[in-house]
Amino acid sequence: MQTGENEQALRKIMDFTRFLAVAILILHFYFSCYAAFLELHLTHKVTDHILLNIFKFRLFRNGLLSKAVALALLIVSLIGTKGKKDEKITWKRNLVYAGLGLTIYFLSGLLFHLTLSTLSTATFYIALTSTGFLLFLSGISKMFRIINIKLTYDVFNSENETFPQEERKLENEYSVNLPAQYNYKDKLRNSWINVINPFRGSLVLGTPGSGKSYFVIRHIITQHIKKGFSMLIYDFKFDDLSVIAYNALLKYSGTYKKKPSIWFIDFDNIKHRCNPLDPDRMEDITDAMESARTFMLGLNREWIKKQGDFFVESPINFVTALFWFLKKYEDGRYCTLPHAIELAQVDYEKLFALLQKEPEIEVLINPFISAWRNEAYDQLEGQVASAKISMARLVSPALYYVLSGNDFSLDLNNPDGPKIICLGNNPLKQQVYGAVLSLYISRAIKLVNQKNKLKSNLIFDEFPTIYFNNIDSLIATARSNKVATTLAVQDYSQLKKDYGREQAEVIMNIVGNIISGQVTGDTAKQLSERFGKIMQERQSVSINSQDTSVSKSTQLDFAIPASKISTLSSGEFVGLVADNPDEKIDLKVFHNAIVNDHDALKAEADNYKAIPIIRNVDSDVLTANYFSIKADIDNIIQKEIPVTEE
Repeated sequence: MQTGENEQALRKIMDFTRFLAVAILILHFYFSCYAAFLELHLTHKVTDHILLNIFKFRLFRNGLLSKAVALALLIVSLIGTKGKKDEKITWKRNLVYAGLGLTIYFLSGLLFHLTLSTLSTATFYIALTSTGFLLFLSGISKMFRIINIKLTYDVFNSENETFPQEERKLENEYSVNLPAQYNYKDKLRNSWINVINPFRGSLVLGTPGSGKSYFVIRHIITQHIKKGFSMLIYDFKFDDLSVIAYNALLKYSGTYKKKPSIWFIDFDNIKHRCNPLDPDRMEDITDAMESARTFMLGLNREWIKKQGDFFVESPINFVTALFWFLKKYEDGRYCTLPHAIELAQVDYEKLFALLQKEPEIEVLINPFISAWRNEAYDQLEGQVASAKISMARLVSPALYYVLSGNDFSLDLNNPDGPKIICLGNNPLKQQVYGAVLSLYISRAIKLVNQKNKLKSNLIFDEFPTIYFNNIDSLIATARSNKVATTLAVQDYSQLKKDYGREQAEVIMNIVGNIISGQVTGDTAKQLSERFGKIMQERQSVSINSQDTSVSKSTQLDFAIPASKISTLSSGEFVGLVADNPDEKIDLKVFHNAIVNDHDALKAEADNYKAIPIIRNVDSDVLTANYFSIKADIDNIIQKEIPVTEE
């Protein structure tokens, strides 16, 4: 018990022990240098008689033994001493003092072997031994005043922010398993990122160069193709991901019950053609309305935040009317996006006369006809011209050619004809291509998200470069239909810029699996809060004029602080995974480095087969198709309008 009486008693015992050590050393000096004391007349018969009895003890007959006992008593006295701790005292300096003192203390006995006078020998011996004793006393006593806790050892608090992670490989028929390594208690350990339920949505975050595609997306593609998934891949930098999917299918095609076909949409080097407005797949006018909204918002990204405004909804209704008219006209023979673009360019008088022939779109076109009849041309231009101007950006023979054919349908998870569809964008033309690809994706998802279909994965690289309305509904409802959604995003701010704050927050919060590389700002803060807190040890030192106290405590703090997420290296990822009711994962949060076999991946990439040339299309074919579409619209006008005029 640390009471005042106990401390005082301990101090007295230590003082007595130290006094005993000094007394033994003084007696050793008297006995070993007796001749010098005798020469200086510092002896007496009475004291010699008393000391003679003491000298009979074995302790004093051996000089080294008496010096060792004195030193041992000194150390014992120092152990119980409670000196004021000082942060400036270091081990190195005091170890030198203690070692030097110990050496002088025991080697001073060599003076007796030198040819010096008795008085000189005694003087030097006592002086050196005392000096060694005091040096040793100074060095050892200061060592007990060193603050043993190294508060600056872990400058960035890295050790405190480590935590146990999942080291088991939990695999099922849908999972994606990524090997990784992490540090825990100063030891590098192997772990696994187990995405055992990809149908709850996966969000892959990371700034450019953080390794999203190389460490995560490519493995999702290869592992899911190996497990028999059908797939839709939005390849922002075509053909980075498409070539991986193509070679994975060549390698693992035997894992499918029915071998899937693979299709490529590439507007720069045309491979396949597909009509996203396939009339056979457009069941009612709501499909046309959804397609028109996706298409127009993809062309005009700033409209996303203005949905509901008159001059945003009017162009969408106008395009809906065009789509549905072409769907109904002659059983959808001309129902393609290029035909809709050309139809929009027809003069108002003929266009409205033509559209009025379809009663189902009467409600949609009445505001436009009313504005035209009342000569509200400014309003009409505001309603229609924005759609015409936006759609005019797509007037390209290559785009017209790809969009007007129909090599395959978009029902990629059809058990009778599974598909892997790769949609290729071009970063240099993303604003134009993105709108068309958004339409493909919207129509594909409508067909994919149905019951009794094959398991599939929809992978979107650089997701903000396209627009897909109600992505949250897809993630929420497609889980039961075995549709996995993988979104790759650079940063939350990018998502917020392109989709608006509300939609961005929904996307961030609805996904069950998050794998994030280096991100900064609000993204890092959100993730840090989502990963939660762990119990961390804290140490503090209080130094005052009389004493130094060291205290330890524990408190909850962020497992992965935002600053840590902001400084991740390429290949390092943080995140959390979702589990299943029958496959529980207790350690969902991770902070590790994904392990890639770089040499094997490089060798694999070097042996990849290039995507084959599907068709050779020259400019003559493109031009002929372009003018044939224009001719189709002219024929429709000539066929229908003269009758009404007569």
